[in-house]
Amino acid sequence: MATKNKYIPLIIGVAIAAGVVIGGKLNFTDTSDNLFTTNSKKDKINRLIDYIDYEYVDDVNTDSIVDVTVNGILDNLDPHSTYIPKEDLERITENMKGDFVGVGINFYTYRDTITVVKPTEGGPSERAGIIAGDRILMADGDTLYGKNITNDLITEKLKGDKNTKVKLTVFRKGEDDLLEFTVKRKDIPIKSVDAAYMLTDNLGYIKINRFAESTFNEFKDALDELQEQGATKLALDLRDNPGGFLGIAEQIADEFLEDDKLILFTRDKKGREERTYATKRGDFEDGEIYILINENSASASEVIAGALQDNDKGIIVGRRSYGKGLVQREMALGDGSAVRLTVSRYYTPTGRSIQKPYTTGDNYSYYNDYYKRLRTGELIDEKNIEVDDSLKFTTPKGKVVYGGGGIIPDVFVPVDRLFDNETINYLRRRGHFGYFVFEELDKNRSVYKNVTKYDFINNFEVSDDIVVRFQDFINERERTNITFVAYNDEIRRLIKATLARQLFDDNAFEEIINKDDIMVEEVILLSQEYPSLQTIKN
Repeated sequence: MATKNKYIPLIIGVAIAAGVVIGGKLNFTDTSDNLFTTNSKKDKINRLIDYIDYEYVDDVNTDSIVDVTVNGILDNLDPHSTYIPKEDLERITENMKGDFVGVGINFYTYRDTITVVKPTEGGPSERAGIIAGDRILMADGDTLYGKNITNDLITEKLKGDKNTKVKLTVFRKGEDDLLEFTVKRKDIPIKSVDAAYMLTDNLGYIKINRFAESTFNEFKDALDELQEQGATKLALDLRDNPGGFLGIAEQIADEFLEDDKLILFTRDKKGREERTYATKRGDFEDGEIYILINENSASASEVIAGALQDNDKGIIVGRRSYGKGLVQREMALGDGSAVRLTVSRYYTPTGRSIQKPYTTGDNYSYYNDYYKRLRTGELIDEKNIEVDDSLKFTTPKGKVVYGGGGIIPDVFVPVDRLFDNETINYLRRRGHFGYFVFEELDKNRSVYKNVTKYDFINNFEVSDDIVVRFQDFINERERTNITFVAYNDEIRRLIKATLARQLFDDNAFEEIINKDDIMVEEVILLSQEYPSLQTIKN
């Protein structure tokens, strides 16, 4: 009996999960009673749940079993049908909405204390007088420091209803007494446009990190400003952009495509199609456009790249994109959680699906496709990109394009071996650059008091002493003996860029990073050497 009992929790989970999914927000017209009484399989599941509730010898934590089992069910569908637990849904929804209600600070939990890296520009904390380097000790008299303080507690105390007030107690270096600030909570934007600036006199640059509800408006504001500065050409950087709302990508593609050009179409399991066409409202239809993509550009990013490539508009620059051509719809499960279920496939204007192959139940191989590309040499040489001639399509002007796994760029740019260094990427993921730069600034912020963003970007140099201190900082925390001789220049660039981010903004960070970016350099060359887009790979 012991052997049989160990399988009972799994059976319970499957039963409950099936009931939850079936009873989700799927626009059924029948009542739940009718659904289960008219189907013997569903009735059987309900009976099993009742038996377990009333008869099973042990108490069962059904919540945890449901979460695990729902994920197990979805794992056997496709790699992009996912379950979102209740505790994660609010955060994910906020991120995709593009704003949240809060006090407006970027902070680290630094040495067990909330430390302000930078208040949001124009946000409530900045208006109240809070500055970078401040330590927030209390909120409305409740302690916010110590080893037992969690991010959830911090969030609970600092977020709240719009226009409500919170009293913050702050320690500031150089002040003898603690400071008190009353901050009124407001809508705080979560920006999806990381940077927008001019690369040359007529070539603008915009980088988008995801497609949220606010992204089109952010993009449009940035584009308008660049056009006012003289931009007749645009580099749209979608590298490492995982996607987001399909409708937002369609709106952005519409800015570049002439009236009535097909942007994409979707097809569901019943063969029903929905087609989206460009409208009259595009403001950059006559401009030259370059789309930057890499192996992490997915979904909505690929919609834009595919729509332009298939309409012979612009130049796609970079490496083969991720290959996600499945469309998800979020459906509530009734308990605060939700499922994002794949409901259709999308196709580029020529009719190609760019969804890369997947094996049901083998998500590990699917999500580690990057390492396969690395092994095969695809990231270094475009000749190593595998294509399927049966999935060959032709654009109106005769350009050959392929389906079956991402967007293949018109102009290939290999991976930057220096920038893609595993050690450097590890240090970035661990947040070491940010922590080190914060400590450097915290020693004496007045050094940079009168430095403008322009002067910093163009004239500031990271000294050898700073690099050595960073090296010591890493070795102390990682308990290693690393040296940066082989990639000293990259370390300097990242330190400078991180300084710029904490002193100024994300735009300054991207400007510095892009100064030695080989893909950005390629776009600048293309814009100068090929004034007519018709000469590129047609």
